[in-house]
Amino acid sequence: MMVLAKIGIFICECGGGISDVLDSKFIIESVENWKDVVVAKQYKYLCSREGQETLTEDLKKYNPDRVIIASCSPRLHLATFQEILKKAGLNPFMLEVVNVREQASWVHGPKQNKEATRKAINLIRGGYERSLQLEPLEEIKEKCVREVLVIGGGIAGITSALELANLGFKVHLVERRPSIGGNMAKLTKVFPTLDDAQSILRSKIVGVSSNSNIDLLTCAEVKGISGRPGNYVVQVRVNPRGVDVERCMTCGICADVCPVTVPDEFNEGLSTRKAIYMEYPEAVPSAYVIDFKACTKCGECEKVCPTKAINLKDEGKEIKLNVGAIILAPGYELYDARRLECYGFGMYKDVITMMALERLVSRSGSMGSTLKRADGSDVQRIAIALCAGSRDKNHVPYCSRICCMYSIKQAYILRKMFGLDVTVYYIDIRAAGKGYEDLYWKAQEEGVVFIRGRVAEIYKGRNGKLVVRAEDSLTGEVREDEYDMVALAVPIVPPHSLKELSEIIKVPLDEYGFIVEKHSKIDPVNSQLTGIFACGCVLGPKDIRDTTSEALAASAKAASFLKSDYVITSPEKAVVISELCNGCGNCVKTCFVNAITLREGKAEVNPFYCIGCGACIPSCPQDAIELKNTTTQQLLATLRGVLADKRADEIRIVAFVDKVYGYAVIDYLGLDRASYPENVYVIPLPSTAMLKNKTILASLAYGADGVLILEGSEEVYEKFTKNRVAEMMKELERLGVEPGRVEHSHIPLMVYKKARELFISFTEKVKKLGPIPQDKRIELKQKMNL
Repeated sequence: MMVLAKIGIFICECGGGISDVLDSKFIIESVENWKDVVVAKQYKYLCSREGQETLTEDLKKYNPDRVIIASCSPRLHLATFQEILKKAGLNPFMLEVVNVREQASWVHGPKQNKEATRKAINLIRGGYERSLQLEPLEEIKEKCVREVLVIGGGIAGITSALELANLGFKVHLVERRPSIGGNMAKLTKVFPTLDDAQSILRSKIVGVSSNSNIDLLTCAEVKGISGRPGNYVVQVRVNPRGVDVERCMTCGICADVCPVTVPDEFNEGLSTRKAIYMEYPEAVPSAYVIDFKACTKCGECEKVCPTKAINLKDEGKEIKLNVGAIILAPGYELYDARRLECYGFGMYKDVITMMALERLVSRSGSMGSTLKRADGSDVQRIAIALCAGSRDKNHVPYCSRICCMYSIKQAYILRKMFGLDVTVYYIDIRAAGKGYEDLYWKAQEEGVVFIRGRVAEIYKGRNGKLVVRAEDSLTGEVREDEYDMVALAVPIVPPHSLKELSEIIKVPLDEYGFIVEKHSKIDPVNSQLTGIFACGCVLGPKDIRDTTSEALAASAKAASFLKSDYVITSPEKAVVISELCNGCGNCVKTCFVNAITLREGKAEVNPFYCIGCGACIPSCPQDAIELKNTTTQQLLATLRGVLADKRADEIRIVAFVDKVYGYAVIDYLGLDRASYPENVYVIPLPSTAMLKNKTILASLAYGADGVLILEGSEEVYEKFTKNRVAEMMKELERLGVEPGRVEHSHIPLMVYKKARELFISFTEKVKKLGPIPQDKRIELKQKMNL
């Protein structure tokens, strides 16, 4: 296709960082004669204020419609140069930044190098050819709803809701339970300060009930979500409560006459409640609720209610919410201790969980009594077994992070407040947090005994006492000690509702069932889906401090996302060529962020979900998917450019690298001045998952003698790159090309020097194979219609 273009090529000398090794004058003389080049200039420092101002003036003067800048890594100044294009009235996506510093001068210096100069010209040629295929792109903008759905009414959800409400957003807080507060509502004190948990939580809960920007929906669960980021339609099922929260006076007469008694789950089954009840005294909403699974509908409560607040015919309701963003904060559950058969939970009534111990201490402390065993006798000696199911491949392999500290807190309270003999069995004490180690020392000073060793067994002795069998790993002694009560620190696990919720929202879960964040280091509260955030233990075990920090971060992210009347995303996303799509659905199965759906037999990409990785592209048998700004034609053009002057007897390597991690690896080699052969040409991609067989074969057809594929993301490498290159090897064999000419590797940033070793060893390997014969290249071109 003929392209009428006006191209400007601008070269930065980087104050000698580039020009000391590359002959910039010769480069200018070479490129200014290329077709459609209207200006070719060099600058001492393009990124300086003076350089930026001069470049802006030159763009206005020469008025090119596409711009090539040969400079340092685009990871440093791509955004800078795009802003300059905007100021000059040009589309920022008509820019190509060619990295001649990290990929030429820094790795092929320090003296002036003709081959490095030749390489730089070829790299610029690649950018030049690609620029002819560029098209103006605009950010994708859609109107948004400035309301937020928060799922989960624990401390994470409460904190997020309050923060957003105080910023002026309408918040819909959805909680499955009859009241908010979550697991924190069950706690006595918080570590390491030993502040009263209820005092801290109460102010937050009252804030929710009194904030006009918060729509609180309890006994509710999300049943469906449709729409897009910025404009979701959420279906919520509000289950029957049986009590009008506006009319209920919490007098408790209804519970007095209720004939049904069931175990109280708030107190971990250690006490009972009625079928009509309040979860706990400070519950919000401040109203009773009917447990319809236990209720016999005898009508006694309805008869005595002075405000007529009770409705035994309540069937709940379905409501629809329209929101712009969603925060997931459904909290956590505890591992089922009954699965730890060797510990006798469920068999011996005095083997309890640490959460049950919290409730016992709370009730005993408030009543001023001693801790009691199941038979009513006083507890004198108590053991706490840490890692009861945690760090165990047969149960939960990960560490739950908070067990050590809440156990130390409880041990300290039991020793100081109740005067009990307390022994803690542990594998390793993990007290990583502000003030945590101090509390650990206080507990030891108070007389809490710590024994290093995992509890192997708990059984009942002849005298009715519980016997804990464990090996003290510090002395090598196998101990059997008697206790009145044993508390198990069982692991934190995702709530059982999360699996269903993840399927509704289509957020991926990790191998343990927690939500996968976008990036654990730099995007820890973003989910894989745009506009959906997560915080608290739904991302993995953590303490209250970290939970509230994440909740504040998630609310800030949601507020930033909805800061204007529009949500905006980059246009560099996958698009479907509708007339080529046959609706096979391969792309839908491949997309791991659920950005693609089938509608009326055609694939559609949601640009707000799409992360622009291109993994869907090779899965399409019709070649019906392209990635904006990294199209197949743009890639082929780059290849033609960097391989244009390749001699028949010369060996040349093309290295495809992902733009995020892999490209950083290449930059780090440049920073180290780590030399590697000049015949290695790096071509960046959003992700190597987008590589098609056609692109790799085209590399060989246009002149490459070897192709390297470097991926920095282990997930992408294992899920896509490795398998697809294995298929490519078979294709090469069928075409009569040595499979050894293509190689792939996962190179994380931390071992970036491995890339240099690979460049050197692969070059030597390809040299032994020799250049691909010209007739074979012609055959490949004919096969692919190049």
